[in-house]
Amino acid sequence: MSDTVTREDADGVATLTLLRPALSSALRRDLLAAVEAVAADESVRAVLLTGTGRAFCVGQDLDEHLAKLQGGGDAADAPLSVVEREYNPLVLALAGLRVPLVVGINGACAGAGLGIALAGDLRVAAAGAKFTTAFTGIGLSSDSALAARLVHSVGGSRATQLLLLPEPFLAETAEQWGLVHRVVAPEEVLPAARELALRLAAGPTAAYRAVKTVLATAATDPLEETLALEGRLQAELGQTADHREAVEAFLAKRAPRFTGR
Repeated sequence: MSDTVTREDADGVATLTLLRPALSSALRRDLLAAVEAVAADESVRAVLLTGTGRAFCVGQDLDEHLAKLQGGGDAADAPLSVVEREYNPLVLALAGLRVPLVVGINGACAGAGLGIALAGDLRVAAAGAKFTTAFTGIGLSSDSALAARLVHSVGGSRATQLLLLPEPFLAETAEQWGLVHRVVAPEEVLPAARELALRLAAGPTAAYRAVKTVLATAATDPLEETLALEGRLQAELGQTADHREAVEAFLAKRAPRFTGR
């Protein structure tokens, strides 16, 4: 697609690959465009996001950021206005994908890169890959929904520690904390993540979409609202061809063949 992000499609999986480790303006724009394109493509049943080389994503391109800091300009072009204009739409687009998002963390993952990784539904990481929240180390708070994702994943106490004391931790620790779901050898990240994405692409994607919808608010909504949402979604899913196929397959003692309808 560009010199910052590529897209490859196979067997219902759209693979988006970051060709650069730092989030320049060009990479942010291209990644958002790629995510919006796969979101609009009904043939896509799962998305795989990964990087190249020794890093997945190390956050903001600080060389570009420093140039803006030194360049001055009006408020509309202020260096941190990009959070509202570019980072927020990107995170919302990732979170709003109707299909499962698998993230293959091939290497270092820091700052907004960690926020982007945590926007995924399932994460596979390279053994020994380093993670850090990074933000307070450069005198900033978090963005890219990192604070909310950390609280949801590891709880308020550890989230506070990780944000106030941005010390590096390894993929193996991230797995223990529940930030990643599987750690594999570096050369196995892409195959393992692709295998997982293919499995999801062959599954009941309407049901996956409903699960994502419930999980998005289950931790904060009152119980009555969660129950009502679950009831509505179950009623809708009960009318799908996938549900009917799964019941028939179960009774016939065969594997179901899901179509996403």
